[in-house]
Amino acid sequence: MRKSRLLAVVLALFIITSPSAAFANSLTATSPTAGSVLSVAPNAISMTTANPLLEQGNLIVVNDPNGVAVDDGSISVTGNNAVVGLKALTVTGVYTVNYTLLAANEAPVAGSYTFQFNAPSVVSAPSTPAVSPSTSKKAVSSQSTNSGADTFVYVLLLLAFLVFVFLIIYAKQTFGGSKKRSRN
Repeated sequence: MRKSRLLAVVLALFIITSPSAAFANSLTATSPTAGSVLSVAPNAISMTTANPLLEQGNLIVVNDPNGVAVDDGSISVTGNNAVVGLKALTVTGVYTVNYTLLAANEAPVAGSYTFQFNAPSVVSAPSTPAVSPSTSKKAVSSQSTNSGADTFVYVLLLLAFLVFVFLIIYAKQTFGGSKKRSRN
C-alpha cells in the first residue's frame, strides 16, 4: 500500500516536471517589444519562437492606430525567427501586431500585441542612406505572451493527475486491494 502511494507520487512529480509536448511552441521575443514606446520608427517587426518555424503559412499584420495595415507583406523566416518589413510609420499612436506563426507538428502560435509610436513633428529626408536592420541577436525576453495557454496546460495536467489518483482509489475499493482473506 505504501509502495503504491510512493510510486504514484513519484510518477506524478515526474509527469509534472518532465518536458513534454505540453510545452508547445511559444513566442519568446519580439522587436519592438510588447508595450514599448518608440520615438524612432522601426523598419521591421521581428518575432522569435521556441521552435523552428515553417517557411510558408506564417502571417504577421501590423495595423496603425486607424486600422490601416502598415506592413509590407514580405515575411522572411530563418529558423526560429520571423521578420516582416514595415512601410514608413507617420501616425502617432498605438500600433497592433497580429500574428500566426506555424512550426512543424505544433499548434499555431497566434496572438497580438501593441507598441506605441510617437511620430516626430517634422519629418526631414535623411542625409545618408537608411541602415538596414542588423542580424545581431537580442536578449530573449523571459516573458511569454502565451501565459494563458501555459496555465491551461498546467490545469489539464493537474486534473489528469487527480483523475489518476481517483482511479487508483476506485480500483482498490472495487477489487479489494490487498485485503487478507480469512480461511474457514
